[in-house]
Amino acid sequence: MNDKIVLPIWAAGLFIVVMNTTMFNVSIPSIITDLQITADLGSWIISSYSIGYALSTVIYSRLSDIVPIRRLLAVGLIILGLSSIIGIFAHEFRVLLAARILQSAGAGAMAGLGLVLASRYVPAERRGRAIAMISAGSAMAFGLGPIVGGVISEYFGWNGLFAVTCLVLLILPVLLRLLPREEPKPARFDIIGALFTVANAASLLVAVTQQSILWFAFSLVSFLMHFWYLRKASDTFIDPGLLKVKGYPTLLMIGFCVLIVNLGNLFLMPLVLAQLFGKSPMAIGLFIAPGAILSVFLTRFVGRWIDRYGNLLFLLIGHGILVVVLAVYSLEAAVSPLVILCGYLLFSPALSATLSSLNNETSHRLAKNKIGAGMGLMQLIQFFGGSISVAVCGLLLEYETSIPLAQAFRHVYDLLLVICVCSIVLLLGYRRSTVAGSLSTDKT
Repeated sequence: MNDKIVLPIWAAGLFIVVMNTTMFNVSIPSIITDLQITADLGSWIISSYSIGYALSTVIYSRLSDIVPIRRLLAVGLIILGLSSIIGIFAHEFRVLLAARILQSAGAGAMAGLGLVLASRYVPAERRGRAIAMISAGSAMAFGLGPIVGGVISEYFGWNGLFAVTCLVLLILPVLLRLLPREEPKPARFDIIGALFTVANAASLLVAVTQQSILWFAFSLVSFLMHFWYLRKASDTFIDPGLLKVKGYPTLLMIGFCVLIVNLGNLFLMPLVLAQLFGKSPMAIGLFIAPGAILSVFLTRFVGRWIDRYGNLLFLLIGHGILVVVLAVYSLEAAVSPLVILCGYLLFSPALSATLSSLNNETSHRLAKNKIGAGMGLMQLIQFFGGSISVAVCGLLLEYETSIPLAQAFRHVYDLLLVICVCSIVLLLGYRRSTVAGSLSTDKT
């Protein structure tokens, strides 16, 4: 596989898929107004896509161990394209939500299979650059997505956002021609385990967003049954052996925290700009875009630096910058929209470097035959964290309607700051154990 040609095209596809989130982020205030729904219901437009995206990501990644990547990609992008057509004609909340969920079922192919492709076919010494290239698609979406979403929402309405996602169908034949031809591998796919995973994630998210004891009980039962199933069955969808890989569980928790911070911030920034400063969707996009565009520009350098200086250095630098920005947002976001603009100039590149380093570090921890399952589970945990984050942020804002809006936003940013600090603590523990492990290996 010629990764110098395939990966830029793949990044373009991922750009469209991720932009499907960022476009809707800036349009959430308009959707809430047009459909006359509450902020917590509006958060479902983002969180339902994120959790479906996470689940489909791990399913596609897991299937890549037995099904050719080309075939999985074709299925995913066709589902994404057809569901986008449904969304163009959605004029009520239930149809809109259904279209978003169907979109997420196809969108996971680009994210999950991209990391598997890079981890499987790109040599380790160039893998940091390859993963950074794939991440560039996401970073570009964060940069141009708000602008595209703002322009389309302002002049064509939010239904027009679905038309953009249909563009994935244009790159499908190109990728099918360039991707390596793989033979199906003789193995079984654990359908029962996959259903348990879907039930676990979906029921917990519903329990949180609906504040339902009944759904929480159902979620608890589904987790217990899944745990029992993992103890009894073999070759399961979620591979318990992954949790025995040194350092991998800690990396999972770091990924969970980082996506909580990322999607929580992306949900809050448009609301701050719209509700505190009266900005239109297009103006919101223009305030968010410069930071993400800078992230795209720096991606080519970050990938090289990661390969040269190592993942841990950039994980630490990225986390440090994220903490500083969140602290500033907590204290000063209500002062001026320029605070949002300047803060995101630092936040977006730091986040891109953090995720690229994290995914690269994870790929090096996994054996080749575990890459599909391991990278898929990492994606699942990351995007589940993002889904929970958006839902909880929406709920907290609904709870705090009795206090000034600026103070409510400050409280939510305080929560994101605490979670980012927890992630740094986990990272320092991982770094200490990694250094100790290297020293003990050298002695022996």
